[in-house]
Amino acid sequence: MASALARGWGDPVLCTDAIAARAAALAAELGGEVAASNAELAQQADVVVLCHKPDQLAAVAEEVAPHAQAVVSILGGVGLEALRGAYPGVPVIRLMPNVAVEVRQGVICIAAAPDVPAALASEVVALLERVATVAHVPEPLMEVATAVMGVGPAYVSLFVEAQVDAAVRLGMPPELAAQLATATAAGTAALLAARDYDTLGVRRAVTSPGGSTARGLAALEQGGLRSSFQAAAEAVVHGGGR
Repeated sequence: MASALARGWGDPVLCTDAIAARAAALAAELGGEVAASNAELAQQADVVVLCHKPDQLAAVAEEVAPHAQAVVSILGGVGLEALRGAYPGVPVIRLMPNVAVEVRQGVICIAAAPDVPAALASEVVALLERVATVAHVPEPLMEVATAVMGVGPAYVSLFVEAQVDAAVRLGMPPELAAQLATATAAGTAALLAARDYDTLGVRRAVTSPGGSTARGLAALEQGGLRSSFQAAAEAVVHGGGR
């Protein structure tokens, strides 16, 4: 996700990574440099973006907290209370982005600690809006948001893959099936946004009584599509971090 954000912004980066070669490759790709340590990065940065594994919170904070001016975290399952405990006296903002930020079509949910200065929050939001639709989400709902948008690209990819597989089994070349399914998913998303997310209206516009769409929708409902999504959401929300 760190790489996706960096590629979406397209600016030179100042970065560190537990795998030095990975940090060097990102800096070489986008320009910028690799800091010698997390502490050195924090000393040079106005805002530190935390993209490490959630269970590394304390270890990284030990290096970063004494030097950080502000912290933005994308750590799955790590709430503002834990972040403030690891970074006492430092303004902290929690984000949940999805991977589509890489192509500047992402979604990012944001929750800021109460003591974050308004000017800092505005600057962070402006930066995020370069790569995503930004939604302000009450922190208690951040895990639910993750179940919608954080994991969403994987679900949409699976949906497209299933459509392609079905078409291939019926004789369509895989490349053509993938083109049709992907373009349809993108176009439908744009249509829903234009119609204020009126999913029922779009379905009604496509579905004729007793027609092919109605038969297909009935098969999906019979196959448990809605219950599967409910089970998936509960697994995400109640199953721990990402």
